[in-house]
Amino acid sequence: MISDPNKTKKSAKGFSAVELLVVLAIIAVMSAISIPYLLNYKKGYRSEDQTLRMIDVMRETAQLALQKRRTFRFEIDLTDNEINIIDENDTAADVRIKNIPLEMTKEVRVDMIPVGVTKPNPPNYTDITFATDSLGHLEGSTTVTGHSVWAARFRSDGSVVNAANNPISANIYVWPPQTPGSTTPRNKTEVRAITIFGGSGAIRYWKHNGVGLVADQ
Repeated sequence: MISDPNKTKKSAKGFSAVELLVVLAIIAVMSAISIPYLLNYKKGYRSEDQTLRMIDVMRETAQLALQKRRTFRFEIDLTDNEINIIDENDTAADVRIKNIPLEMTKEVRVDMIPVGVTKPNPPNYTDITFATDSLGHLEGSTTVTGHSVWAARFRSDGSVVNAANNPISANIYVWPPQTPGSTTPRNKTEVRAITIFGGSGAIRYWKHNGVGLVADQ
């Protein structure tokens, strides 16, 4: 069988400039459609991502307390906008062993319950409040104190206590503000909450369904 030399020559040329431009144009159109969608999708799930991150760090703190047989502290630091794990070291100075940055406050707030949202009930626990840190900790050789923090101390017996060693049960809210600094959530369905049970150290995760906070199973 004799091959067609013209056909072979055409195949060797590959794609024409017009064909490449058409492909590039299709890619550009698809990108213009999909990128804004992906960005909005990520924006809509920032509060959930941050809540799950905080729960992971809480559980890590509790696990360290059980393994090391001493108290470890979980802190939300509004001054540095981060969460910390602090080893209380029994008799030695407290040392920060891990810190995780939080989302920018204009995107996600954790300092209060948003307006129009009712706390989980039951259990009708107290919402967290922030105060000037008087415990302090070491970051390397630097002593850090005076930040605006909320802290939960995880003990080796599984309980969660405050600075006075009294069990604390509390709610933490994670939500996107309507505008930077707003006390109203952008969308109630993006509001998340965490409940810590002081006696057992158990953690419950809540999602807002537009009507109220519902425990995530």
